Amino acid sequence: MNRLYYGDCLTILQDFGLSSVDLIYLDPPFNSNRQYNAIYRDHTGRPLPDQVEAFCDTWELDDERERAIRAMPVLMRESGIDDDTAELWRLWMRALRHTQPRLLAYLSYMAQRLLIMHRILKPTGSIYLHCDPTASHYIKALLDAIFKHDNFRNEIVWKRTSGHSDAQRFGSVHDTILFYARSPHATWNPTFQPFDESYVTQYYRYQDEDGRRWMSGDISASGLRGGGYEYEWKGIRRTWRVPQTTMKRLDQEGRIFYTRNGIARIKRYLDESDGLRAQDVWTDIGALRSWHKERMGYATQKPVALLERIIAASSNPGDVVLDPFCGCASTLEAAHNLGRRWIGVDIAIHAIKRVASVRLTERCGLIEGEDFTVEGVPRNLEGAQDLWERDKYHFQKWAVEQVDGFVTTKRTSDGGIDGRLYFALHNDSDLQSMVLEVKGGRTVSIRDLRALQGVLENGEALLAGLIALNPLGPTQARNFARFAASAGTMDVLGIEYPRLQVLTVAEILDGRRFKTPTVVGRHESQPVLPGIPSLASKV
Repeated sequence: MNRLYYGDCLTILQDFGLSSVDLIYLDPPFNSNRQYNAIYRDHTGRPLPDQVEAFCDTWELDDERERAIRAMPVLMRESGIDDDTAELWRLWMRALRHTQPRLLAYLSYMAQRLLIMHRILKPTGSIYLHCDPTASHYIKALLDAIFKHDNFRNEIVWKRTSGHSDAQRFGSVHDTILFYARSPHATWNPTFQPFDESYVTQYYRYQDEDGRRWMSGDISASGLRGGGYEYEWKGIRRTWRVPQTTMKRLDQEGRIFYTRNGIARIKRYLDESDGLRAQDVWTDIGALRSWHKERMGYATQKPVALLERIIAASSNPGDVVLDPFCGCASTLEAAHNLGRRWIGVDIAIHAIKRVASVRLTERCGLIEGEDFTVEGVPRNLEGAQDLWERDKYHFQKWAVEQVDGFVTTKRTSDGGIDGRLYFALHNDSDLQSMVLEVKGGRTVSIRDLRALQGVLENGEALLAGLIALNPLGPTQARNFARFAASAGTMDVLGIEYPRLQVLTVAEILDGRRFKTPTVVGRHESQPVLPGIPSLASKV
């Protein structure tokens, strides 16, 4: 069955079997220091504030990145990469640490994941990595090391837009797609792209009476390897490509054209041509406008037609296509259209919800539980506790997103402001927020509420919420309620909203939400997924 995973692909792909995937397409966050949060807007069209992590691709050398960088040469050798290449990586890291530390953080992030992808890709498989010129040359060197330079197939240039105005440089209108095979035995199906209009005008310049366009093609076998058929046709003796019986049939069908000298040539009709064998510069998809109907609000969304070309070329019906950064899931729709099985992974619960409801259910007509499963989302308290034990940061991220919030860009293992929930007030052009703190340990106390009260007193937010993994005891619950009540309320159009609120994970899984004005950054029509409560605010 098709699978949609919520979580970090680094963790999820580690559980995949050796050589279990036929094709990988990935469009990871680029190293361009941009924030991709355009998908999350309120009803006025305002984007959410910049600290939202969704689609953020800024990189820093934090403790986690440092550990990954130190371990990289060992991981490379364990993955079968030769010692010279591993040593080159070590020297490269040393140079980048002092010259481009953010690039080093990005490359180490990608290297960890690409090493796993190499392991799970079948010998007949291929990988396509979509990137922009900011780091494509560095990524190519990384792919050469992991997938071997001999398995490099193409650097595909995709012209994504017809024009772009950039200050003090030429307009940036293309992305790069790096195509590597897993081995010399990788699946390959020739694909075609439409002829350019100029090519059609130049070569398909003839038309039948009904307007059918054709080009004049040689039917003689002069210079053709393997010879042909020698006979006289219409008074001219030559070696022809087809036997005389076939020539008679083609002539009767009106498919033979005669030059002024009476030389027979064959009509090659435009509507019977597959087109031009696909080249490594793709301009035909970016120029089309129909794919804009697919838009789901993602700044980096790719057209389904682009993915269909890749999937058709490097996989067969029934094969498994993996997109480890599936975002709005154009890859999954393309795989479905072409009869492939698919696996999608995304680290944002907001993306998972939209993919399952809009892309898979509405657009593709797929039914969860019958056609696909959503995995990696805790369905009960035990599942949430297990997630806390396995990955504390990811648990915090999940908890914040479950109450319709957005995690902060600063990664912490516990404590501090872990996220914000945004809302709009009447006649206020700026979005306001509720700060969120997640406590997964068993030592949640009044001190945590005091810290949040300090955030309110400092004016950093209008509301504050504490999310506790474990249920509160009766006495603890009474003390928390009494302290929270002392923070007062906020009046909005006659409705009182407690400024300091507490929810447990069990309450969240039961459908409860923080009491706030209408939450922004969501689509009202979005249905509730099993195990994923509605985005609507609820007490």
